[in-house]
Amino acid sequence: MSIDPGALARARSRGPFVRVVVAEVRGSAPREPGAAMLVWPDRIEGTIGGGRLEYEAIARARATHAPRLERIALGPAMGQCCGGAVALAYEPSAGFAALDPGWHARPLDGGAQMPMSVRRALARARDRGERPAMLIDGWLIEEVARTPDELWIWGAGHVGRALVDVLSPLPDLRICWADTDAARFPESLPDPVTPLIAENPADLVSLAPVTARHLILTYSHALDLELCHRLLTRGFAACGLIGSATKWARFRHRLRDLGHTDAQILRIACPIGDPTLGKAPQAIAISVGAALLRDLCASRADQAAAREERTA
Repeated sequence: MSIDPGALARARSRGPFVRVVVAEVRGSAPREPGAAMLVWPDRIEGTIGGGRLEYEAIARARATHAPRLERIALGPAMGQCCGGAVALAYEPSAGFAALDPGWHARPLDGGAQMPMSVRRALARARDRGERPAMLIDGWLIEEVARTPDELWIWGAGHVGRALVDVLSPLPDLRICWADTDAARFPESLPDPVTPLIAENPADLVSLAPVTARHLILTYSHALDLELCHRLLTRGFAACGLIGSATKWARFRHRLRDLGHTDAQILRIACPIGDPTLGKAPQAIAISVGAALLRDLCASRADQAAAREERTA
């Protein structure tokens, strides 16, 4: 498991909390290393296995004001018969203010000097890809998840819904879904999906980072054209437009009239999807999703190579 900085930031917006994580397991235990829960004064999220262990951990978390480590035997004294032992790390939310992607090590006993054993484990993780133990000489080591890639889906029609169904379970992907009316969205949305509503969705383009990817598939060709125009003006990592070859020929002509060069216009992919797989919304979503996933994987590989080169 890894730390998700975005999830922690959203959790912090609901008030200070203490993160309790299973840092080490010996023998049999209810949960594996990395299992975690967040504890606020009035609620919790997640679980480290339930039962007496979790009940007491919640109470201790609410009394915790600094990082610390607790080792617990899961025997009769805990009302459990697992027969193993766990080490629980308690960390107040203030300690998660700044986390860079990669391996993150911090002390649980107040020690400021990183032990050589931890330094070596981090070096092996960076240079050889060896996953370190979570707990080494009182230091907790976890991998910080990368910042999610951002995908904007314009239009909540049949294809938009199929795309969200296919893409929302993917890790490291945040979806912003834009349309004109809340009634156009399903009643419930997956966690990584943020609905955005505007009378003219093109007005939302200014909120999108220039690193975002976009899929345009609204009910209106006029809106599709305006979105293309505004996105070309703002900038993007990638953009796809649903439509026929005839539609795209007309759009290219109109976008040239709006002042965009051919090189800029050709950054927009149209049509999208593999027509040999059919025109059903789910077929379009699967083929578009596969192309997006290939693009994301290639981009992430390039970023990882660049980080390794900078480190070297």
